[in-house]
Amino acid sequence: MQSQPLDFSLKGKKIFFASDFHLGAPNTQESKIRERRIIRWLESISDEAAAIFLVGDIFDFWFEYKQVVPKGFIPFISKISQLRDRGIPILFFTGNHDLWMKDYFTQELGIPVYDHPIELVVEGKKILVGHGDGLGPGDQTYKMLKKVFTNSLAQWLFRWFHPDLGIRLAKTWSGYSRISNMEKNENHFLGEDEWLWQYCKEVEKNIHHDLYIFGHRHLPLKLEVTKNSTYFNLGEWVSQNTFLELSSDNVELKTFQG
Repeated sequence: MQSQPLDFSLKGKKIFFASDFHLGAPNTQESKIRERRIIRWLESISDEAAAIFLVGDIFDFWFEYKQVVPKGFIPFISKISQLRDRGIPILFFTGNHDLWMKDYFTQELGIPVYDHPIELVVEGKKILVGHGDGLGPGDQTYKMLKKVFTNSLAQWLFRWFHPDLGIRLAKTWSGYSRISNMEKNENHFLGEDEWLWQYCKEVEKNIHHDLYIFGHRHLPLKLEVTKNSTYFNLGEWVSQNTFLELSSDNVELKTFQG
């Protein structure tokens, strides 16, 4: 975590959090329908937004070559560019599907990209926010894979694949990974075994946060960490369209109906 929390003042507005859009999956047609829905949501919150946090797996696959980025997603990228031009801070987090994001969004759009959880202070509330992949107990296979995928040598070697081949291979792997998770029922509530909930409890023993906000689990959750601390999971946009809305006097998981 960074040495100093980011400090946000709402000034009568709200901060919005969403994750797991998985743009690009499971096919172009369904992804474009979802992309248009996400754009409608972004437009609907634009007048109220003090900031927008996009908390990982925004793309089902993203890899930045030195001179090439994946094809598509122009309407979505145009919308967040418009919002930045209106002065709305947008913060991106990498997830397990788009962990190869580098500096393209930062350089082109002025959007910072984080590959780890960060701390915020919002009008006195202390918040820890991140995608959530690889945190807490369990999921050892993915933790080993993440070490490989984030290894600089492995990424350098992957860049030597022609983008047409490299992106095709990565999308194939991404699809199998998603199917595997469904077969293991990892999108069902695990009760006390929810590893991100356990992670929050462990962090809370040493550092207090009023709110813990994560994605990754594809489950909209609100769970008590302690009497003074709450864990929220943001759910996903493939079927649920859920997001978190933070105002000066309320924190609420909502579903976009537009």
